[in-house]
Amino acid sequence: MLAGRRILLIVSGSIAAYKALELTRLLRKEGAQVMAVLTAGGARFVTKEALAAITGERVHDDLWAAEAEIGHIRLARWPDLVAVVPASADLLAKMAQGLTDDLATCVLLATRAKVMVAPAMNPAMWGHAATRANMATLLARGVLVAGPEDGPMAEPESGPGRLMEPERLLGSIRTALAAGPLAGKHLLVTSGPTHEPIDPVRYIANRSSGKQGHAIAAALAALGARVTLVSGPVAQPDPALVTVARVESAREMLAACEAALPADAAICAAAVADWRTARAADQKMKKVPGAVPPPLELALNPDILATLSAAGPKRPGLVVGFAAETEKVVENAVAKRAKKGCDWIVANDVSGDVMGGSENAVHLVTENGVEDWPRMAKEEVARRLAARIAEALA
Repeated sequence: MLAGRRILLIVSGSIAAYKALELTRLLRKEGAQVMAVLTAGGARFVTKEALAAITGERVHDDLWAAEAEIGHIRLARWPDLVAVVPASADLLAKMAQGLTDDLATCVLLATRAKVMVAPAMNPAMWGHAATRANMATLLARGVLVAGPEDGPMAEPESGPGRLMEPERLLGSIRTALAAGPLAGKHLLVTSGPTHEPIDPVRYIANRSSGKQGHAIAAALAALGARVTLVSGPVAQPDPALVTVARVESAREMLAACEAALPADAAICAAAVADWRTARAADQKMKKVPGAVPPPLELALNPDILATLSAAGPKRPGLVVGFAAETEKVVENAVAKRAKKGCDWIVANDVSGDVMGGSENAVHLVTENGVEDWPRMAKEEVARRLAARIAEALA
């Protein structure tokens, strides 16, 4: 898949820079041509000689030396993809501000190729408001983001900010370079449960794991789509090259979906709680011996699928809902499609091991009838659904 593709690898200052060497080996094994730009910070962690040996090309690290030989403009025009691995907080900030104080930043500002960044930094730096603002700016400009992952850091702490492993970065690069049928399309996907607070400790939820919704987001991205994934609280890793908005409640999920519009299609795979407590307690509710348990007054949550399906200028061209049923699966799904106003419904029987499991058997309900799909891995369900969505949007 990567044979003959040209990858310009920018290595910036992070202890995770050593992973760039293994990534380069994997890229070359698949037939890609790799040229490297090493920043001053990156040179503190890996050497020019190591990168040159693995790329088989001269490593560029000095703006003025490059100008005398190849020039940063020619270097910027050479690749099919510029991959910044690892992308430090400093380099991300410079990219967001358009600064050009070294060869790497000059190339990034001058390139017309796709740009993918793989952030790597301390969790506190990744979570800082400045970094979040810089990432929002880059995402709005179309920069692709791979990771970071949640895990142990070089220092004795753990959290989000860990550079993705080389094998996953390789998959992200494959996805970034895929000229799929959904290229140029923006797709919105919801996934996972919602948590509706009862008090600061307790909440109303369901058993959704987010496996199916996240698999759908990954499958759509693999077909070239720009994907926004609005996810409730899940333990699933973020799909590669997918913009993820994390929410807790149904109202937050609706707001995130509306903020992501316009979209060419919306796939509502999240298991949104139908009800929330009408008045969540500010303090933990105490159990009093002998007293009657406090009543829970429930209020209806907003209907995200019906809202996105409603006619109007921002309605996606294709709206796909999910129906998790325990009886009369197809009958209920057909009725739900008519009631919500969506185009398709993906129905499944969740009375067994579907929620949290690795397989699913679904029924695709459209205006043309019902398709019964056999039980298969959720990733395969996602690929088949993504292919049908690509056909519908073609």
